[in-house]
Amino acid sequence: MGETFPIIETDLLATIETRLRTLEANGGIERLQNQMREQAVASVRRPKPVEGLTPATARREWLYDPSLVLEDDIVDAKGNLIAPRGTRVNPLDHVALGQDLVFVDGTDAAQIDWAVRTYSAPRAKVIFVAGSPFDAMKPYQRRFWFDQGGQLTAKFGIRHTPAVVTGAAVSSGVKALKVSEVPLASKGRAS
Repeated sequence: MGETFPIIETDLLATIETRLRTLEANGGIERLQNQMREQAVASVRRPKPVEGLTPATARREWLYDPSLVLEDDIVDAKGNLIAPRGTRVNPLDHVALGQDLVFVDGTDAAQIDWAVRTYSAPRAKVIFVAGSPFDAMKPYQRRFWFDQGGQLTAKFGIRHTPAVVTGAAVSSGVKALKVSEVPLASKGRAS
């Protein structure tokens, strides 16, 4: 058997504990907590903009079919079959889109003005893809939303703003949503 040597490395847990005590003593932990809190508030007040969207320069319209095909059987609590795997389900056959969805660049006052002027609050949700919905609420006296991570714009295939998703349209017997990208002419009017 060969010669053995004592372990000279410091214990990792002891090192972490020493660093934490030092940070606590000099106020470092409190600074880190404040910094993290400020970053969280800033990201809520002004979320990361949806990437790749540009102002609409030409009107573009299409239908979006929200149907999905069930990957598994749907059963109730007692095991009774509600819908078999492979069934095509269209949510619009069961529930309507309650409000129009209006997507705007919240850093472009003309787009916000157009959306607020064209779509009343109970009839539509104005959804920002950039900018701060919180900062816009007070001057416009209405609620705004944000497309977190661009999930809605990606789902609907929106590439330009402003864009509007409206209630059911029928194409070949299938209920669908109408999606429109609307270019604004000068003075914030739809062209």
